[in-house]
This record gives sequence, C-alpha cells and structure tokens, in this order.
Amino acid sequence: MSQDRDDDVDTRGARDSEAAAVPTGKAGRGDTAVAGRVRTDADKPEDTRTARANPIQYLKQVVEELRKVIWPTRNQMVTYTIVVFLFLIFMTALVSGVDFGAGKLVELVFDR
Repeated sequence: MSQDRDDDVDTRGARDSEAAAVPTGKAGRGDTAVAGRVRTDADKPEDTRTARANPIQYLKQVVEELRKVIWPTRNQMVTYTIVVFLFLIFMTALVSGVDFGAGKLVELVFDR
C-alpha cells in the first residue's frame, strides 16, 4: 500500500494559527489541509474599482511618484547617450550593407 507524502503533514496547527495558514503541497486536490485552510488577506482579490481622481489630485500623485524615481546622474546619461548613438550607427551600417548587397544580388540575377 503506498502512502501519499502529504498524509504525514500535521495540519492541526495550521487551522489554529494564521502564521501557518497556507499549507504547502498540491493545492486543489481536495485534501482536508487545503480545503479547510484559514483564509488570509492575501487570498482576497484586490479591489480594482477606484474612483477617478480630479486633475489636481492626479498631478499631486504624479509628482509624488516622480519623487520616488531614481534619476540617472549626468555621467550615466552621457554614457547611455553615447551607447545609443553607437548602436544606431552600427544598425544603420548593417541595414545599409544588407540593402546594398541585396541590390547588387538582384542586379546580378536579372543582369540588365
């Protein structure tokens, strides 16, 4: 007779305390440990229906969020800008080379 691994788990404490409210194992199997577990705040879906903010409140929230942003330093911005320009130059050269090569190949195949 094979015994399931979850049968050895003591679930009595999980029902009595909220600290051990969420058991580990195979959820949704119909175990008594899963079916009889204590609900926590994490189990409740978030209320996504919020009232619209007026424009002034919205702008205050935007400013508040922008204060949380970690802005790059001047040196980081210069470095990022140089990297972007070098990448653009490389990609432009690559696309131009492929376009030129494809044009020459078409001329070779159709030999005007």
